[in-house]
Order: sequence, then C-alpha cells, then structure tokens
Amino acid sequence: MRFRVRPRRGTALLAVAGLAAGLLLGSPQPASAANLVTNPGFETAGTDGMPSCWEKSGWGDNDFTFATVSDAHSGTKAMKVTLTRRVDGDRKALITESAACAPVVTAGRQYDLGLYYRTTTPDAAITLFRHDTTAGWQYWTDLKTLDMAAAWTGASVRTPAVPAGTDRITWGVSVYGTGSATTDDYTMEQVSDPIPPATCTGTADECANGRWTVLPTQNPVRSMHSVVLNNGKVLLIAGSGNSEENFDAGTFTSAVYDPVTGSYKVIPTPKDMFCSGHVQLADGRVLVLSGNKAFPVAGGHGYEGYKESYVFDPVTETYSRTNDLNDGHWYPSATELGNGDVIAFGGLREDSSGSVTAERWSDERQQWLPLWQVNQTWSFWGLYPSMILMQDGRLFYSGSHVFGNGTPGTGSAIYDYDANTTTAVPGLQNKDERDQSASVLLPPAQDQKVLTLGGGNIDSNPAANRLTDIIDLKAASPAYTMGPPIPQGTVDLGNGRVAETGGQGKMYVSAVLLPDGKVLETGGALHNRADPVFEASIFDPATSTFDPVAADPEDRGYHSSAFLLPDGRVMATGDNPGNGTWNHDVSIYTPPYLLKGTRPAITSVIDNEWVYGDTQRITVDRPVVKAELIRPAAVTHSSDPNQRFVDLPLSVDGNNVDLNVTSNPNLAPPGWYMLFAVDANGVPSVARWVHLQGPSALAADTASAHVHSFADALPGAVQGPGRERTSQKVSTTLSGCDRHYGTVNVCVPTAFPEGVKRTTASRCAWLKKNDYGRLRVNGKDDPLGLDPSRDGLACGAKDLIRR
Repeated sequence: MRFRVRPRRGTALLAVAGLAAGLLLGSPQPASAANLVTNPGFETAGTDGMPSCWEKSGWGDNDFTFATVSDAHSGTKAMKVTLTRRVDGDRKALITESAACAPVVTAGRQYDLGLYYRTTTPDAAITLFRHDTTAGWQYWTDLKTLDMAAAWTGASVRTPAVPAGTDRITWGVSVYGTGSATTDDYTMEQVSDPIPPATCTGTADECANGRWTVLPTQNPVRSMHSVVLNNGKVLLIAGSGNSEENFDAGTFTSAVYDPVTGSYKVIPTPKDMFCSGHVQLADGRVLVLSGNKAFPVAGGHGYEGYKESYVFDPVTETYSRTNDLNDGHWYPSATELGNGDVIAFGGLREDSSGSVTAERWSDERQQWLPLWQVNQTWSFWGLYPSMILMQDGRLFYSGSHVFGNGTPGTGSAIYDYDANTTTAVPGLQNKDERDQSASVLLPPAQDQKVLTLGGGNIDSNPAANRLTDIIDLKAASPAYTMGPPIPQGTVDLGNGRVAETGGQGKMYVSAVLLPDGKVLETGGALHNRADPVFEASIFDPATSTFDPVAADPEDRGYHSSAFLLPDGRVMATGDNPGNGTWNHDVSIYTPPYLLKGTRPAITSVIDNEWVYGDTQRITVDRPVVKAELIRPAAVTHSSDPNQRFVDLPLSVDGNNVDLNVTSNPNLAPPGWYMLFAVDANGVPSVARWVHLQGPSALAADTASAHVHSFADALPGAVQGPGRERTSQKVSTTLSGCDRHYGTVNVCVPTAFPEGVKRTTASRCAWLKKNDYGRLRVNGKDDPLGLDPSRDGLACGAKDLIRR
C-alpha cells in the first residue's frame, strides 16, 4: 500500500474531504460478499451517453463534461469527469439511484470501497449517498480525498456503519476543482462479521450501566470552568468561585488536576475569572476572556463584566495578559473558527447592561481586533449563547443559553459572519424554557447534526423540562425536530430523593461526547440552584435513543461540569446551590465500554503534527473498527460549543492504518485533539494527542474546499445589522436571584418553585429546608414579603408569627 506523510509547506487553499470511520482488521480478511457494484468497469452501455447503472450528478455553478474513454485500467472503457470552470459545487458519476442498480446494504454493517483512478486535480473525493426508507435519497458523506495521480492508482476506504433506516447506497468520485478524474474498476464488498462480544469484567449492572467513583481527594478550588489541556491535565478555573468573601479579599484561584497522579496544583490567578469565557487556541494555550468585575448591589447595579483577557500556558502553568476586549463580557461565548480565530458574543458589560459587541481574536496577530475590524450586528445574544461552527464557516445558534429567555423569534438561528446576516431557524420546542440547556454537535461532526436537551427559565422558574430537539444542518432548509425525552431519575426536593413525575426533567445538564460515538448526559437540577436531579443516560445518534445508565451520586447543578478524560472516563465537578455552598467532591464515571475486556492500544503515531488533507499512519495492537479526533473540553454552565467528534476514514494494511485527515478546517478547527481508536465492541484505546496545524501549514498540493451546499435554502426571516448602539438594558435580577436578601453570593430566587405558596410562611419554609440560614434584608425594600415585621431579618420568628 502506498504511504507517505506530506512535509509541512506554505499556505494553500483550504480543503474539505475526509469523513467517516472505517474498520481495521488485525490482518486482511475476506469480505463476506462478492462485488456489489453493477457494471463496475463501465463496459456495458446505457442511456443518455452514460454506461448502464451510472448517472450524471452534481450541483453548483461550473462547466463540465462526462465522457466514456478508452484509456482504461482494465477492459476497454473508463469514466472521465472534467471541470473547466468552477465557482462552486461539483460533478460526479454515481451509481444510478434505482432498485436495479444501487447496492443493497444492511444497517449497522460496513463496506469496503475500492477503485482505480487518474487525476489532474487535487480536488476529487469519494462521495456517498444513502437511501432512507422514509426520507428517500440524501447525501451521506465524503470519505476520502484522492491524491493527484498521473498513472492508474488504487484507492480503498471503509464506510462508517450504515445508518438505521438505510436500505441502499450509491457512490462515486466527485470533482470539485478544475481538472479531471478518470475512474475504473469499482469494487464494493461487505465487511466480514466483527469479533465476538467481549467478556464483562465488572458486575452485570456495571457492564450495562457503568459505575461512578467519588475520588478521595477533593477539588481544592470552587471551580466552575473546566478545560482539558493538551498534556492530559485539567485546568479548573474558579476566580472568586462566586464567593463575595474571596472577591473582597482578592483571592482568585485556579487549579491544575493530573488524572494520572490524582493530584492538584493551585495556580495563582490574576483576576476574578468567575463566569468568564474560554477556548483552546490553535497552539494549545487557553484563551480566557472577561469575567466578574463586580458583584451586584441590591437596588443598584447587577454583575459587571471586565474587558481584560488572559492566556493560560499549559507548559509554564501561568496566565499572561493579552490586549483588552472592546467591551466587558460576563458570561460570553467563545467559538474557534476554521482559521484559528475566535469569535465571542454576549454577556454583561462593565455597566451591567447586555453587551451587543461581537469580538474577534486574530490567530495571526495574537490579539483581539479593534472594533472597526469586526463585523457587528449590534444584537444581544444573551449569556453563554451556544454558537456552533458549521462546515461552511457559518455559526449555528442552537437556542441554548443561560439566564432568561432565548433570542427573539424562533429561538435559534444561523449567523453568517461574512455576510453579517442572521436567519431564523424554526422548530425549537418551548424556546423560552431552554435556559441552562445543553447543545452538542453530534458524532461525527461531518453529519452536521445538533442535539439540544433540557433547560428551564430562571425568570419564571418552572420545573425543568425533558425536551430534546435534533436538527440536521445538511438539509437545504434545516429545522429542529422533536427528539426523545430525557429519561427521568430521582430528585431531592429537601426531604430525600423521590422519583420524578410528569414532565419533570433538568436544567444545568452536561453533555459529553464519548469515543464510541455516543453522548453521555449527566447531572442537573429541577430548579434554579435547587433540587438536584440524579439521572444519567447515553444517547445514541444512530438510533436517536437514550439508554439510562448509573447516575452520579453527587449533586451536580449550578456551576457543575462534566467532561471526557484522555483515558475514556468522564470527570464531574462542582455544585453551587442557592445557599452559596460548594461541593468540592469529584466524581469519575467509568462507561460500560471500559468493562468489556482488554482495550486496543495505539502503539505508534508516526507524526503528531498533522496537516489538513493529509494521510497519517498509526499502528494498533489488535482489531479496531474506527478512529476519530475528539476536541478536548472547555466547558462551563452546560456550554461547550467547540466540543466535536471528527471521524477519520481508514485505509488498512495489516496492523498499520492510514488515517485520511479532513481537509476542511471548519470541521476540525486547528488545535490539539485526542485521537482514539475503537474496536468492534465499542472499546476505545487511551487517547494519543495530535496537533492539527492551522491553514498556514496546509500542504501545497492539498485539495481546495469541497464545502457542500447545506442549509442553502433557509426560509426563515433574514436580518442584517441593526442600529449601532452601545448596549442592551437588562434586569439586575438577570441571574434569577433577588439581591435584597443575604450576602451577594446567596441566591434567593426571584420566583419560587411551583408548589411554594406566595406566603411568608411557605417561602420561609422552603428557604429553611434548602439551608439558606440567616438572611438579612439589604435596604428598605422587601419584594418577596419575607420580613413583614420590618426588623431587617428575613424569615425571623416575628415574621412567621405575623404570617
């Protein structure tokens, strides 16, 4: 098998391509079926100038020709597709989409595809379509970019597992740059049965549901931000930890946790990074933007965000200051773009109003750009708005956010930064009760599907919901569709755990991408900073179903985080209920896939510096079925818009496997990734760290961008930039806390949970049950009626006698 690693070279055009997972066998095994392609060498003539069982296909603005030529690899005919001019789109000869020609496939199985080709363009890739028994024919995925080749060259790749509901597929070579691709001798064979099921190494319950372990050493800091570093350690950022006492004392902390030794190192922290934004940069450092400038004052200002920004270096374990942002942003989003830049939205500015200023970090200049160099819509996106990078560079606002209602309109939208337009996207259920919901780009990133789950509303404080919504951004006019409800668990309402009932779900939910291609959802609470919910489940994107698993025994509500470790386990930290306390216990979840016997191992990675559109070789010690890159977590408040799982198509040569790296940086923005290999039982290896270098390191002969025309017929209302303004006025109770009572870090709810009567006695009983303790009244106002005696003490003995 041909193999080479391209050297690093200068700037080239961005490219797309690789998708999917493949199946690596310890040694080559025979396929269980013969060639499934009808007329694989184009020898039998058909209609419309095309060979039998082959058809012309493609889209976009381009000039093209299809020709059956005699310069064949074998026999007398081959197929040549040529583009002489291209603005966008592609052209391809595909197996005809008919029952007579399109190969029959079985859901869950994989297929080896092969062909011979000659090309005069680097812009050619193997492209697959599938027939859904309900929705009909639709694009499935690109598998592999073909290197330029003047002589006949063989190419092979293995498909992902066929999705449920698929009965046939068709495929061919798409040409998406000027030049030609001539192909011949197509093969398609079903892969042999996978290895037998592994033997359970735990109890039957553990092998079905996994297990949680509470670590003996507590987290030393009140961390609400968790970032997995490219050395496998975890940065836990607290700042003041939502403690007014720490804030007044200037005690700002972070810690670095080492999962290997179980030890913590407390890191001096220059500013109150409580409720900042953060994202890994292309070089592995962590950009931390804004944070808390001031706690609220009853009857006065609310929280305030500052303009300062810092970078954390995992090597020196120190913070250094960057230039300032253009505005303050308490609770901002931060999304890395395909060129390594970072774009940030939302949050509260220095005067407690909502920031309408978009910010852009330049990877090239290593600084925040001045306001005049950043496109502005002058929109207030809210707090921690979930902005997910799409395959064409646009941003999808999923509708997940923190504190209050969603954006006006449908609650979700697609933002085109270059055009500076926002288009509404329909379908999100109960959009104004998705506060503290979670959104995640489902595996694999190439499928462009987003799951949004759970949430509530801190303003009105209803019981959190069980809602889930799924959107396919590959559709021409994507819209959310209803997903399965989150499974119910137990909830502690103050008198011990009871089963959830009715529509009770959870907010503050954490969603974690797992290396077997599924998603763990865990943690959460029924109300704002109260009533923890104990439930966890694993969502399977292939079947759109939840499988309930073991629940974290610890309370994990407000300011909790859960995230994937490089060894395949999940770590969960924190809980900060309304009475101001903090849960320092740390939980570790061992998923069922780690209790299925010996794990595969990646025994070597030839090069951990990767280039887009390249081929990289690894070796493994035994059979695996797929490999993928998972971006390390940078999570807070249920929000990590950069989390993604990128499949790597495989070419197999014994225990060596060549990984076809995507050439679209929008699918895998530059940076450090965890590389996992996974066997047929879903058991992952321990991750190896690899670095996807930025566009400046693209190979000179890599392909140009093959960006598909997804979401290109959006029917929603389109808005351009609004009127230039400085900010948006917001309520000082935006955090859902009434600051007239207790210390600032104590959250007395502005709206009590359903079932709590609007009386002093009922409200005070709820506060007592939830350990609020002594509550002083700040100022002269008593909006919740907790101090009818007007002695300055809420819920005192005199108050309960009077009411």
